[in-house]
Amino acid sequence: MPRYRLNVNGQVRPLEAEADTPLLWALRDELGLVGAKHGCGAGLCGACTVHLDGQAVRSCQLPVSALKPGQAITTIEGLGGTHALQQAWVQHDVAQCGYCQAGQIMQAAALLKANPRPSEAEIDAAMAGNLCRCGTQLRIRAAIQSVIGGAA
Repeated sequence: MPRYRLNVNGQVRPLEAEADTPLLWALRDELGLVGAKHGCGAGLCGACTVHLDGQAVRSCQLPVSALKPGQAITTIEGLGGTHALQQAWVQHDVAQCGYCQAGQIMQAAALLKANPRPSEAEIDAAMAGNLCRCGTQLRIRAAIQSVIGGAA
């Protein structure tokens, strides 16, 4: 079985896994980082969103063999619980069931890193690929806007 060294949340972590193992399963099953969730398994819902070198990616569709040495992987656990978006999620009572929220926050964090002052339309476009079956999209947008100072 191939051996990998993953740079996850600032720590190099050894991993033994088959080349086609999705990053999601490596994170959850091998490294114990269970924040990213399995939703659709096809990269369509966003529940498995993590950052790869600061970019939001769907970890269910990314085999560990596709990772380049030293690439920085950040999971929801890597945000530390004190990120402004995590606080805004609580303030705006975003989560209902909570299943999609780690992916939502990671997608929003990547958006704000790339565009610190997105418009409402840009927020909606960036978040469109992250599904919330509970229907909290308006609260998600409000939480993001509050972080950039545009809360309604």
